[in-house]
Amino acid sequence: MTTPSTDKVKLPILAAFGLPALPVAAIGLVMAVYLPNFFAKHVGISLAAVGSAFMIVRLIDMGLDPLLGLGMDKTRSGLGRFRPWMLIGSPFVMAAIWFLFNAQPGMSEVMLIGWLLVLYLGVSILTLGQAAWAASLATDYHDRSRIYGVLQAVGVIGAVAILFLPLIISSRGGSEVDGIRAMSWFLIIMIPVTVAICAIVTPERIVPDRNKVNASLADYWALVCRPEMIRLLFADFVIALGPGTVAALYLFFFHDARGYSIPQTSILLVLFIAAGLLGAVFWAWLARRIGKHRAVMTCTVAFGISQAALVAIPAATMSLAMPAMFAVGFVSSAFVMLVRAMVADVADEVRLETGRDQMGLLYALVTTTEKIGAAMTVGISFWILSLIGYNPAEGAVNTPAAIRGLEITYVFAPVILVFVGGACFFGWKLDARRHGEVRAALDALDAEAALLQAGSGINLTRPV
Repeated sequence: MTTPSTDKVKLPILAAFGLPALPVAAIGLVMAVYLPNFFAKHVGISLAAVGSAFMIVRLIDMGLDPLLGLGMDKTRSGLGRFRPWMLIGSPFVMAAIWFLFNAQPGMSEVMLIGWLLVLYLGVSILTLGQAAWAASLATDYHDRSRIYGVLQAVGVIGAVAILFLPLIISSRGGSEVDGIRAMSWFLIIMIPVTVAICAIVTPERIVPDRNKVNASLADYWALVCRPEMIRLLFADFVIALGPGTVAALYLFFFHDARGYSIPQTSILLVLFIAAGLLGAVFWAWLARRIGKHRAVMTCTVAFGISQAALVAIPAATMSLAMPAMFAVGFVSSAFVMLVRAMVADVADEVRLETGRDQMGLLYALVTTTEKIGAAMTVGISFWILSLIGYNPAEGAVNTPAAIRGLEITYVFAPVILVFVGGACFFGWKLDARRHGEVRAALDALDAEAALLQAGSGINLTRPV
């Protein structure tokens, strides 16, 4: 049996490949924190209209990823399979950022929805393209933990960097709108630069499909119904609901329930995000030692402990809240990177069994469940708050029972959801040993295909 390649992706290639994660993560943070307020406060669109626009776009966006994944699976070009998509997605994002971040009073809700759709389309292409490309770039079980850890770390750098821009502009006498404009220029410059470096430096190997028959809807349904994919999809869904609930209730919890000022909540948020930089390194290391599925399960326990500690800390105590929030951010950084790395392992097993490389579709399925979870988070958590009588209005006086209900929802609901996600990996079979067998078989088949194709002068396994 041929021994599978265990060569690590070289550090310069890994660094270049990870660069697009910087602006993509920054965009995600800006979309969640700054843009809704910008449109409601400075552009003059009503709060209800802004909320409706974002909800409509998110619902439409959920259906994009499977279509994009199918397109990527069918792509075979001289530039590669995922590289062309990364290059195509960049102009969409840049154009949407320019029009959205520089919107003027009088902008209609229809125009807002249109440009948000363009932005989400571009971001979906970049996110899905890079995630699937990473799986084909690193074929070794442990090296995949490393490469997705790098993507996570680079994303943290981008998110932290974009957080400081409004502070710098404000310290120089600029307005909130000036800060938004500065963020737009940062993103418009970083997107083409990082994607270009990634596309030029990173190699891409096009693997041959042994099964030449076009996949049917039944084949795709069979893919979704694979036991390991059901586990991954459900785990990713409930895990996304956990931290998503934390994000949706963050300001309510720390400001109203725990008595921190708005500037203090901003400091805690920076610490939460920055902790992901160290967390990405640690969880990638731990996954290499004990396996990805065990690392996820360990992380769920650590998440429960760190979340529960937030209630035990006395109210308005920054000296204790800062390390506690750092710990929660450190733990939370593991979920996305480890699940994405596990999807890559499943994709290898699928290609061995079916003869088709369906990396794009598999990642599309996971990102879709994550988006569904994120879209549901606000509705579910706000519905719970309304049932317990919590009033989020500025200056509202809430009863002790309502505040206690807010604390329980913020702390323990995410813990329960994450525990359910971690429990999905009991008895997980696709560990390092099993994946090594899969890769050995795939490498043998790919080597055979390369020999057969050599006579025609066309080598579909070449790097491009």
